[in-house]
Amino acid sequence: MTSRVIGHRGASGHALENSPAAFRKAVQLGADGVELDIHATADGVLLVHHDAHVDGVGVIPDLPAAAFAGHRLPNGESIPTLAESLQLLQGLEVWVEVKTLPAVFDGVLFATLDAGPTPVNYAVHAFDHRIIARLGNQRPELRRGVLLASYLLDNLAVMRGAGADTLWMEAHLIDPELVADVHDAGLELVAWTANEPGEIRRLVALGVDGICGNYPDRIRAALP
Repeated sequence: MTSRVIGHRGASGHALENSPAAFRKAVQLGADGVELDIHATADGVLLVHHDAHVDGVGVIPDLPAAAFAGHRLPNGESIPTLAESLQLLQGLEVWVEVKTLPAVFDGVLFATLDAGPTPVNYAVHAFDHRIIARLGNQRPELRRGVLLASYLLDNLAVMRGAGADTLWMEAHLIDPELVADVHDAGLELVAWTANEPGEIRRLVALGVDGICGNYPDRIRAALP
């Protein structure tokens, strides 16, 4: 098994994170997939941005999409919507990290994923496992992951509780026992965020299913 190459917020080591430029660069570098972050505006538009607060504008969930229309990212581009980002990432696996999403807008997320170029390639994950469980109850066929930055006594119980098929674990916490536990349960393990060649090689040797990093080219170079 070869680990999949996943660009963290696009190829964010080469271009501004979560920007169209970072997504285009990930495609150019041959990434298998991309991880990106979304927040829902007050009127239900899904914007791709890591933080809820946008400098000079305000908090995404508190304002309508029109408030962000004229904003420019530091690289001069507009904040992309999820729909726009999926178009740029045609053919790639896309992991949507759901930062904020009121339940009333769950249908908007589903409709956006359904309308993308390759819906079969899309998945959701979150630190808020309640969101993942909620989305899974409505869409059991949707691939779902949970994010962890702690090595729990029973990591599998957390996955099962949220209905997740993939564990996104902070890279330095991954060890052979965790890989074995996840794989023995028929589930997947993705490491984040790995940028140093030595750490990437360690994760490849451990046999994780995916490695998420800012430099997709470094991950690709470490693969056998």
